Amino acid sequence: MAILQLEDGTRYTDLQDISRELAPLNIQLNRWAVGESQHLRELISQDSLNEDEKEQVLKSLDKYFHQLQQTAGYQTRDLIVLHPGMPNLDAMMTKFDKIHTHSEDEVRYIIDGEAIFGFVRPDDSQVELTIQPQEYINVPAKTEHWFYLTPARRVKAVRYFTGSQGWTPEYTGREIHTRQVVTKV
Repeated sequence: MAILQLEDGTRYTDLQDISRELAPLNIQLNRWAVGESQHLRELISQDSLNEDEKEQVLKSLDKYFHQLQQTAGYQTRDLIVLHPGMPNLDAMMTKFDKIHTHSEDEVRYIIDGEAIFGFVRPDDSQVELTIQPQEYINVPAKTEHWFYLTPARRVKAVRYFTGSQGWTPEYTGREIHTRQVVTKV
């Protein structure tokens, strides 16, 4: 279940409340079932996956990709697997833990673990959203945001792209007011 935390400490866990709070940013948040396939669940539960295993996971979840292709023109997808045993995990995460934007939407479907997106709202307040398994998020292009892992330091996410260049961060130079790791409610 997603958790949205405002700067004043207020927390929301109801999808309607979260959607209302994020509406000024046009962020889409949804729940997508992973399914009941035992093989898929076994793959998802592994810390790391080789390329063949990643492709098996992607193919098992391609019904969502096909929907996005038809409704929004998405062209490619990949599976990112982050876990504490990854070499250079901290260095890789520093690319995204500062406030930045992208030239295209950032779309992720979390299938394992959890991560936090922070957002700058139009009134300059900042919020942080913890997203968890079976949650889909679409962060529109040019939305000021940041991304980092929770203390568990693990997430598997399908990423969807409209282009072939991926998401290059464009740093805004704006400071994060407070970074509060949201714990499960």
